[in-house]
Amino acid sequence: MEKGTNFLYSVKYQQNTQKRASHMSNLNTELMTALLKNESIDEVFRSHLEAAMNDLLKIELTQFLGYEKSSILGYNTGNSRNGFYERDLDTSYGRLHIKVPRDRNGHFEQQLIPDYARRTDELETTIITLYKKGITTREISDLIEKIYGHHYSPATMFNISKAVADQVENFHKRQLSERYAVIFMDATYLNVRRDSVAKEPLHMLLGITPDGTREVLDYALYPTETAANYEEMMESIKKRGVKQVLLFASDGLAGMRDAVKRQFPEAEHQQCWVHLSRTVARYIRNKDRKEVLGDLKSVYRASYEDEAGKALAEFLSKYGKRYPKLAGIFERVKESLYSFYKFPEVIRKSIYTTNMIERSNKGLKHKSKVKEQFPNEDALERFVCCYYCDLNRSYSERTQRGFCQASAEILQLFEDRL
Repeated sequence: MEKGTNFLYSVKYQQNTQKRASHMSNLNTELMTALLKNESIDEVFRSHLEAAMNDLLKIELTQFLGYEKSSILGYNTGNSRNGFYERDLDTSYGRLHIKVPRDRNGHFEQQLIPDYARRTDELETTIITLYKKGITTREISDLIEKIYGHHYSPATMFNISKAVADQVENFHKRQLSERYAVIFMDATYLNVRRDSVAKEPLHMLLGITPDGTREVLDYALYPTETAANYEEMMESIKKRGVKQVLLFASDGLAGMRDAVKRQFPEAEHQQCWVHLSRTVARYIRNKDRKEVLGDLKSVYRASYEDEAGKALAEFLSKYGKRYPKLAGIFERVKESLYSFYKFPEVIRKSIYTTNMIERSNKGLKHKSKVKEQFPNEDALERFVCCYYCDLNRSYSERTQRGFCQASAEILQLFEDRL
């Protein structure tokens, strides 16, 4: 009996394979015919989507019953097929006429189409969602076939998910505001496959407008993190409409201040004090670390710039002899230590570190864990663009603390630099 069952499934598999090949051949032929006649291809996709969904529903019932139609395996099982009922569904390609199969006992509940829905883009949405998550069209094709037993070629799904590629292009080309109070710059590392898998830095610019609205301005993947990469991105946002920036904040990457001054001569540059504290910690013994870093906070938490300068002098006087390399750390970034003191006090806590952009990158890293590696740069682009678009929508719903309160002072700072 087992041998006979295996034979039946083998025959059925061959029939399904031939059917899928025929289906794709017909689809390609119909698409070519429509294009040659300068006709809309929506009807081609509509008819094939309709056929595919009806096939998927039949397969769902087969899986529920546990046997193919007319198979001897269905004898004496206590349940069987019992016709179908019809539903109409509106999709982006037009109306689909769906035949939902039923079982004799009335226990079958199909999962493809939501109950009572008159419009569904379920399959299209599934494909687009997977595409956004960085999964390749070939992987999606294999996944749909494994789950539903129905084959969609990578070329067909590329056409369905082209909207995502357009979204990526629009993100990088969209017009930006003329003025940003602050732009944060940072990178996070993600696994990307080229010839081999390696971590590469995804560079990101996060801006805050004078009224406190946050916005991811742009992102870009480079093999290594350098100031030249950020300068290229700054040049790009200038072409997209940015004219004035009061402050750029970044970590301790060499050359950042010079890059800022070349692109935005009137802008200030702020070295992130959290990164600076981490650098200091590397040169301090474990037993002294808590005390040293605690005293360092008195510098960037001072009320005025002069007070901060005195606090740093006292700090170096206390620890400089024991740890002589500390003086060099602050000397190298002295022009970017106190820029945040030139801004209203209510927003200083938001701008003397890059914590804001690091929180955004932390969220991206968390989301990307479901995908251990990206098969190529395009897959990463789609995933990241989807994440940042959602993040920007979230940012648009509320403003950063303190900026509304200080909006008049911030606007005056822009006017003073004209």
